[in-house]
Amino acid sequence: MIRFIRYTAILATAWLASCTAVLEPKPVDLLVDNLVLNEPNDVEPARIGAYSALRGMAATNMMAGDFTADYIRHNGTFNDYRELGTKQITSSNGAPASLWSNLYRTIYVANFVLERLPPISGVSAATKKQVLAEMRFLRGYANFIGANTFGDIPKVTTTDQGTNRNIPRTAKADILASVLEDFRAAETDLATIEAGSTAQVVNGTYANKITAQAMLARYYLYQKNWAQAEVYATRVIDAKVYSLETNFEDIVSKDFTKESILEVGYGLSDDPGTSNFGLTNLFVGRREVIPSDQVVVSLLSTESGTRRATVAFNSQNLQGDDNGWTVQKYGTADNDNNNIVLIRLAEMYLIRAEARAQQNKLTGTAGAIADLNVLRARAKAPNVSAANQAEAISAIERERVYELAFEGHRWFDLIRTGRLQAVMTAFSPNWKATYDRWPIPNGEVQRNPALKDAQNPGY
Repeated sequence: MIRFIRYTAILATAWLASCTAVLEPKPVDLLVDNLVLNEPNDVEPARIGAYSALRGMAATNMMAGDFTADYIRHNGTFNDYRELGTKQITSSNGAPASLWSNLYRTIYVANFVLERLPPISGVSAATKKQVLAEMRFLRGYANFIGANTFGDIPKVTTTDQGTNRNIPRTAKADILASVLEDFRAAETDLATIEAGSTAQVVNGTYANKITAQAMLARYYLYQKNWAQAEVYATRVIDAKVYSLETNFEDIVSKDFTKESILEVGYGLSDDPGTSNFGLTNLFVGRREVIPSDQVVVSLLSTESGTRRATVAFNSQNLQGDDNGWTVQKYGTADNDNNNIVLIRLAEMYLIRAEARAQQNKLTGTAGAIADLNVLRARAKAPNVSAANQAEAISAIERERVYELAFEGHRWFDLIRTGRLQAVMTAFSPNWKATYDRWPIPNGEVQRNPALKDAQNPGY
């Protein structure tokens, strides 16, 4: 069963805390249905609840992309990370279970708002339009991550508990078709942000039209629709609402930079660094995982330039199999950067470069090489040169390592480019071809009768 009831209780507690009336205790599903989104004052807490659900999936979203691939070594005692580090993943691993749970929390809350908000009187048409579009975006985002991580997944379109307790997997292609529909609807109705808007409006906290366009660019890249990927990446870049930071080091050390299109933040009271899936705790506190030697070598290369700031070396950590290197993007002794960036502008240059290269648009101001050199200039690295399409595509793969390391892209990049097997078998003797998808969590298979005998192959 998809774990909705526990999350319903959490949301109900949080949202009802602001109510002044003493309420008669009711079943948790009724607390949400009858009391939480009932009047105009409930809209903003419900909206925040949906983004809180998104925030819950951010850390394991990053782990799927980078811990499954060749970016980490296990360095601690937790079995979940030993499995990810040694590439011996099982269906009882806690990371897939956490991501699955939080994906469906996000989808559930989005569906809840989509169902409950339209009939509420006293809410302006503009507010309804914006919030409903945000819910379409969040649901689309969760399904996009879910389909690309697990393959076929249940398609949840209702908050009805009975329906959701026994729901089968839907083909990945059908899930992605629904994602495209949600993203397109979101793009149509989300607020338009003009160049020069204040940082408070566009700091990546809430979705706007450009956020949807950025995810459409990624969507079309994954679908190998190069022309549309180029179109949407160009829209984001040309809007000039977001701009590249002058120094890459700011991407590593600061939260909510001017190139952050979608970012989830954490405060002192809910800093994820203390949790089992907290990135600060894993990378810095416990050093449960450390960057692999391969990714360190890449990040220290001349081509990487100042992006070497993604990792740092400390000889005091050299003990046992510890290579002394630490990922810097998620909090260090010197930085408070605990936020997790889900989309930023640099990715749009990389998407457009790849889309252009695949269309054999290599040189000139509208060519793939020009886009790569924008990022190279920011990183104070040598310009890219490529004699042909194959060299350009290879350069783009390397550039994505330098620019996006530990932001959750690597595994998905290797899958969509057909490079997964070659790269990962060279990285680990334990790699299996079936690891192109994460396992459906054991608990979900046991709770949902429709998932019986529906496990991904190899788990």
